[in-house]
Amino acid sequence: MIQSERSVNGVRLLTIENDDLRVEVAPSLGGKVTSVYNKQLKNEFLWHNDGLPLAEQEAGADYDSNFWGGIDELLPNDIPETVDGVAYPDHGELWTTQLDYKLSDQCLSVYGLLPRSGLFYEKALHLHADAPKIKIEYRIENRSGVRRHFLWKLHAALRIREGDRLVSRAGKGRVVYPESSRFPDAGEFQWPFVRGVDAAVVPAKNGTMDFFYLYDSPEGKMGFISEKGQHLFSYQYDQTVFPYQWYFASYGQFLDHYTAILEPASAMPVSVGEAAGLGQCSVLDPGEKIQTTVTIYAGENR
Repeated sequence: MIQSERSVNGVRLLTIENDDLRVEVAPSLGGKVTSVYNKQLKNEFLWHNDGLPLAEQEAGADYDSNFWGGIDELLPNDIPETVDGVAYPDHGELWTTQLDYKLSDQCLSVYGLLPRSGLFYEKALHLHADAPKIKIEYRIENRSGVRRHFLWKLHAALRIREGDRLVSRAGKGRVVYPESSRFPDAGEFQWPFVRGVDAAVVPAKNGTMDFFYLYDSPEGKMGFISEKGQHLFSYQYDQTVFPYQWYFASYGQFLDHYTAILEPASAMPVSVGEAAGLGQCSVLDPGEKIQTTVTIYAGENR
């Protein structure tokens, strides 16, 4: 595995690569993955906001106006809210937290303590020797001294074209914000068809957007097929950690962006407080931890 380092606008980017993939990570941006580039396909899978420079953000910053793209993770919340007596900022703490890092012959690790929640976060990235895969080993530990309820959500913003398709075996779906949806009155529906429309297929950039909760899937997989069916980006994960899938896609409505975001999630709905009341969020007592592995595939659709 080859390792290198560069700086963009003062942001340190660490690169790991092999014959198949080149992956860049920004430790000072909560461990954001800024690039997943397949060398054989000459394809960058991740979407980037060309209207924004890559930059570090202060804790409590607004997420949407600073949405640069790549792969973020949301921890311990999405919308700003108070949970367990702690006021959390927009899209959580992790994305603005500067993490420490370690590089070894086979691994890149980023880690750090989230100051408000007291959750310790660590991920270690490994490149597969014989396939375009990234194995990511995670550890989240509650060091706060009190019980913590939280959302942990993966958040991969992908490049899209008309006709691309979300891959999910979810049985059911529900619109998150009806007032801004293509399907405002859909209610709960059998995924992927909403009023006769296959919602998994990306339309042209037409000024609309989708935001769905997807659930009742028989497997911990969520993917996206692009380039006229030839390319696949996918997550594979433990459903006991991420029992829900969120799918956000802007076809121009959200700040003129044209992107789809795959979001395996540990909680539903958006509000952690509501999810906690339903028993549908992550919970760690003092000293408890989550250890799990997520695999990203970024290659040919076989």
